[in-house]
Amino acid sequence: MMLTQYVTPLGILDDTFDRYASLPEAESLANSLERWAPDHNMDKQPDYLKFMLNSILNTFEELERELRPEGRLYSLDATKDEFKKLAKANFDLAKWAQVAHVPSFMEYMEVGEVEITLGASLAGIFMCLGKIATKEAYEWPKSRPKLFKSLSIKARLRNDITDGAIRELTKIVSEADKTINEEFLTTVDVGPRVLKATIDFARMITVTYNVDEGFTHPEGKSKEYMTSLFLNQIRL
Repeated sequence: MMLTQYVTPLGILDDTFDRYASLPEAESLANSLERWAPDHNMDKQPDYLKFMLNSILNTFEELERELRPEGRLYSLDATKDEFKKLAKANFDLAKWAQVAHVPSFMEYMEVGEVEITLGASLAGIFMCLGKIATKEAYEWPKSRPKLFKSLSIKARLRNDITDGAIRELTKIVSEADKTINEEFLTTVDVGPRVLKATIDFARMITVTYNVDEGFTHPEGKSKEYMTSLFLNQIRL
């Protein structure tokens, strides 16, 4: 339940910046999330944007009520920080699109690797691991180790390749896969449960982008996988 509470705002945030918000609306939302309170322009924004901001803030308040008795507010603070980074990256991409700015590949990847939600997603997953995810577990992705970096590259470019990017990106993804496998076998900075949660995210990337863009268009293979996993009976 906790993960569902958290993942829902992630998806809504992405859609808002990507499809619905004008540039002034996107800027006000990004500023408000950075402040973690409505900025001075939020009162002028449409009702849907105010509703969305309040929903995000309320979700984190609910998570705080659940985590405070367990003494795990450090996990919420770390997750909030990653959420803010995600909002800024979404705004940067939206701004580039709306003003027709073409970034360099390195500039794009610096922002795009954050926008693909790896940091924010892993923080939420760790938050749901209970006391297994210690303060040290959150320091590990914050340092952006090679495993994290390679996962970000893979997720970003698999998303873009599905949208028609050039073949060279596939080679970069292959190199990232090699690093992911090497780091999985050699990483000792975190416990096995935390490491497994990170690798599970890598598996999710592969399944999501196996055929097409399964996150934005789940009605294809993603729907088949979910139906097979949760609805179809296994006959013995």
